[in-house]
Amino acid sequence: MKNRFLALIIALAMTLSLLPTALATTVEVTSVTGTGTAKGFGGDITVTITLVDGEIAYVEATGEGETAGIGGNIIAEWPEAFVNANGLVDTYTGATFAQITRVGFMDAARAALENAGVNPDDYIREAAQETAEDVTLDADVVIVGAGGAGMTAAIVAADAGLNVVLLESQPAVGGNSVKATGGMNAAKTEYQDKNEFGEAAGIEKTLKSAEAYADNEAIAKLAAIVKEQWDAYQAAPQGYFDSVELFALDTLVGGKGLNDPALVNTLVGSSESAIQWLKTVGIDLNNVAAFGGASVKRIHRPVDENGKVVSVGAYVVPRLEEAIKARENITLCLDTTAVSILQDSESGAATGIQAVGKTGNNVTVLAKAVILATGGFGANLDMVVQYKPELAGFMTTNASGIQGQGILMAEALGAATVDMEQIQIHPTVQADTASLITEGLRGDGAVLINANGERFTDEVGTRDVVSAAEIAQPGSFSWLVVDQKMVDASSVIQGYIKRGLMLQGDTYEALADALGIPADAFKATMEKWNGFVADKNDPDFGRTSFASPLDTAPFYAVKVTAGIHHTMGGLKIDEAARVLSADGQPIPGLFAAGEVTGGVHGGNRLGGNAVADIIVFGRIAGESAVAFVK
Repeated sequence: MKNRFLALIIALAMTLSLLPTALATTVEVTSVTGTGTAKGFGGDITVTITLVDGEIAYVEATGEGETAGIGGNIIAEWPEAFVNANGLVDTYTGATFAQITRVGFMDAARAALENAGVNPDDYIREAAQETAEDVTLDADVVIVGAGGAGMTAAIVAADAGLNVVLLESQPAVGGNSVKATGGMNAAKTEYQDKNEFGEAAGIEKTLKSAEAYADNEAIAKLAAIVKEQWDAYQAAPQGYFDSVELFALDTLVGGKGLNDPALVNTLVGSSESAIQWLKTVGIDLNNVAAFGGASVKRIHRPVDENGKVVSVGAYVVPRLEEAIKARENITLCLDTTAVSILQDSESGAATGIQAVGKTGNNVTVLAKAVILATGGFGANLDMVVQYKPELAGFMTTNASGIQGQGILMAEALGAATVDMEQIQIHPTVQADTASLITEGLRGDGAVLINANGERFTDEVGTRDVVSAAEIAQPGSFSWLVVDQKMVDASSVIQGYIKRGLMLQGDTYEALADALGIPADAFKATMEKWNGFVADKNDPDFGRTSFASPLDTAPFYAVKVTAGIHHTMGGLKIDEAARVLSADGQPIPGLFAAGEVTGGVHGGNRLGGNAVADIIVFGRIAGESAVAFVK
């Protein structure tokens, strides 16, 4: 590498006539540069390669649309790897959801070499096989899984003075959290107070829905409280109407009454303080919008420097990672897969983790407490079918590492599980790539259109209801339609367009032709919908969330279908995030947070509640581990 840089310096010096004549006449250096561009995950990836005497001396890459913490790592790391290997080498193994970025980068690099006048095949290199010895680490607490819940717990424990080891099976942090596109539900926040009133129709609809659960004591009690609160508010409106009780009622009704009320109360009661805690690590979720299953605008989303809404996972995860790396008492081990929980033979307490490193070496972490934040099992399709056979053949939105390991490891210690058969499918998964299309589009005004050019459901209903309605349509898919006004306000939608996921038409008829649906029917449907928006009334499907009409050309649509998205079931925990055994007793020293747990979401998770779950219970798991250790 040093020789190649020396050669490059000599070449540049010759060009500038900076070398002595005698030296310049004895050194012959050939320097050529080529640039190539290819499609990545979030737009174009451009790679520029400089060759000096046939060796790669300099590589530069850009790909602004690649996801931070995933494809963004490839853009940052591969240029140096190519120089060190003097060739094209894939050093980013394991994270299959970065595949589009990897392929795009390689295609751009091959094009750059071709444009430099050389054969790319001559520069293909195999990644060097690393070797590592077995290692034993000591910690106060070991956390398995570096997604949102795991990183949150690590920060909390580290800030309390504990030494933390954080294990992640993938080569990058983030898990499913980095793929989250919507936001975080929270009630009674400072950002909601910027609105003037609560949505009457949505609140009345929730109270009506609660009547179907009159025999559910928790729901009946909450409904009575919310009714009293709402009546008092209507008599003397002041500020924005929401309450932790309404948030809890939405969550329980959305979860079909199967949720653990104690966990729901913990979730909603700690949501506002979680929003405030996120600000302490540089994360500000200050845009409030409507989401499926929520009575009022409650989902909190990030915006960029231009005020445009951005994907919450791509915003939150890199900032949590920065906070992790800024704390000297947190050791992050990537490419390290936990295989079992160590347990004291006498007390039964969790005492550490046995794991396997990237090269197959043993990694043993001895600790005083263990936190499981491994996510659910949505990427383990065999496990999904085991609990819900009718989902055989469905695509999944889950990251590849979401295999259910945490559940299986804890079960080996006698941990109880709950609601394992409750598996959610998401109605807006891009039909060709399995990319998750955020529910925020529907909350901001988008509509779903079937192959006949017609609406068929309340687009902001709960995910299970919307998914079922979509599956019943011709071909079991639909088109999610937005207009230019929505595009201008959302960098998320702009990203979908750059990735080639959306079709466009300058008129309703032109978009219908692009989608292959009846133009007359589609135009009539859109004009009818715009009238509903003006009237704030949807007599066809009872939608109560209205933004602005979809009347600003051009118009766009993405083809969506239902896909496996979230596993509501998992380890049984209490309000302190302690993992419970089959007899209901806490397993000493074992805690869990996030999708690895069950009971919070019941039979259906509301959009925006997953991020609330990982932050709220991630903090609690960290705090409980601190209390246990100290």
